[in-house]
Amino acid sequence: MFCNRALEITSVNNIYLENGLCSVVRLGRGYGWFDTGTHASLLEASEFVRVVQDRQNLQVACPEEIAYRKGWVTPEVIEKAGNLLAKTNYGQYLLSLVHDDSYALI
Repeated sequence: MFCNRALEITSVNNIYLENGLCSVVRLGRGYGWFDTGTHASLLEASEFVRVVQDRQNLQVACPEEIAYRKGWVTPEVIEKAGNLLAKTNYGQYLLSLVHDDSYALI
C-alpha cells in the first residue's frame, strides 16, 4: 500500500507493535541511542563513536569482531582480514583481537 504522508520512525514502530510483528527490548548499560535526523545530531553521534573508539581502544560495530566473538569465524579469518588492512588502524585492531590476550575478556 502506498502512503502519501511521511511517517516518523516511531509511527512505523507502533504499527509493527500493534500487528505483533516486533517486540520491545530494553537497551542495557553500555548502549547509546542517537536520533540522527539533523546535522547537529549526526555530528553528536559521530563524536560519541570517536570518543569511545579513542578512549577505550574499541571499535564500534566491527562486523569481524562480532563474528569472531560469536564463534562464526575462526581466528585465522580475522588474522587474514587484519593482514589485508595491516597499514590501517582498523587492520591493527583486527590483528590485536587474535594476538593480544587483553582482548580475550572483552
